[in-house]
Amino acid sequence: MTSTEQPRKPAAAGSFVPRAAAGSSGDGWLYPALLLFGAPGVGKGTQGAILGHIPGFFHLSMGDIFRALDPDSSEGKQARRHFLRGELVPDELTIRIWKRGLDQRIDSGAYHPEREILVLDGIPRNPNQSELLKDTIDVRVVVHLAASDEELMIRRIRGRALAENRPDDADEAVIRRRFEVYHAETEPVLRYYPPEQVATVDALGTPVEVLRRLLDVIIPVQKQLSPDEG
Repeated sequence: MTSTEQPRKPAAAGSFVPRAAAGSSGDGWLYPALLLFGAPGVGKGTQGAILGHIPGFFHLSMGDIFRALDPDSSEGKQARRHFLRGELVPDELTIRIWKRGLDQRIDSGAYHPEREILVLDGIPRNPNQSELLKDTIDVRVVVHLAASDEELMIRRIRGRALAENRPDDADEAVIRRRFEVYHAETEPVLRYYPPEQVATVDALGTPVEVLRRLLDVIIPVQKQLSPDEG
């Protein structure tokens, strides 16, 4: 699916009633989604992975999609070039790769859009990406995982990269550059969405402690989409 195509209509068998894209003829349906948002190392991937094991949610990580690219492909080389500088991958390329990854998961049966809420982390990374996605996803809530201790997060990122045998990702200068890019380019995403759509969750603590706070935000969203469940 190209960046100009409408998302495919989810099957009608599930309990979700998706919203139609603005100006669509009825075939442009929006996938219900919640965004896990926050600075590098704040725990978006950890919480997304946990939610992905709960019925009714499907975790889709942009980082996982990027890492699955063939490193020798044109897209893989372009993406890695930006990663190594701590910069964002260009918007059009990011959205194209993400939409293809979404389609692959629908086609394989991994993601069931008629009954699962997309849990996104790592996308959108700037307001323009939010704009490019508005005809594909129906953002029900933006969960801002907030942590003020950036030095702790930098240590967390370095430790994780070394543990996963990714020494290139453990370069502290690159990690600090990622934080600069986050504040300059990604943080404004919080102002793209209406204030009532953004919920701030304290990201400090154990994964279970953060999950408990997170569930207080997203359970009402799931109930709104599936009022007959539970």
